[in-house]
Order: sequence, then structure tokens, then C-alpha cells
Amino acid sequence: MTASPRALDLVKVATLAADSKGGEDLVALDVSGPLPLTDAFVLVTGRNERNVVAIAGEIEDKMIEAGAKPLRREGRQEGRWILLDFGDIVVHVFHEEDRMYYSLERLWRDCPIIPIELPVGRAVE
Repeated sequence: MTASPRALDLVKVATLAADSKGGEDLVALDVSGPLPLTDAFVLVTGRNERNVVAIAGEIEDKMIEAGAKPLRREGRQEGRWILLDFGDIVVHVFHEEDRMYYSLERLWRDCPIIPIELPVGRAVE
């Protein structure tokens, strides 16, 4: 099974929004095989709590503009790991220390990576 075209479109919206607020180390994973409830995870790192909250806010705004309804959000008050669930995709915005500690890339290492296209030729893979 592979991520749906809608999920891939939303990955693009989320990664562009994260990049616009200084999000770093963007990774998108196709988790449609092992997880029946969502197609993709987007992982992004913020430099500090304030940056994490700003990134998550921009992602949420842009996803709503794209017609995605936020089903659940967690962690906004702490600003360390904010989870945004949009059904087709789940976005994880981490403080850099929490990103290293939880290492979701390692946990989901068997899942295919979704290529990320950023403006000005800054593609991430």
C-alpha cells in the first residue's frame, strides 16, 4: 500500500509551511503499510519552544486553507513535541532535543521516505 495522492499533496503543504517558519530536518514517511489510520508522517524540528509553536501554528493554518480538518492536536502548551493529526497525515513538530530522544525515524525506518520539494531547489530526501 502507498500513500494516497491527497496525503502526498498535504505532505507538500505541511513541509512548505514548516520550511517557511524555519523548520529543520524535514522528513516525510509513508506509513500507510503498517498504519491503517494514516498515510504519512511528517517530522520537523524547531530550534526552541517558541519556534516549535510557530511552526505548528503555520502548518495548521496552511493545512486548514488546503481543506484539511485538524482531528487532534497535542503538546502545544509545552512546545516540545506538537502532534497535529489531519487524518491523511500526522505532523510531528519537535524541539531538537526531543527529536533526538524519541528518534521516530529509527522507529519507522522500514517505511519508505517521501521526497520533499522545497522552494529554490532545496529538495530534501
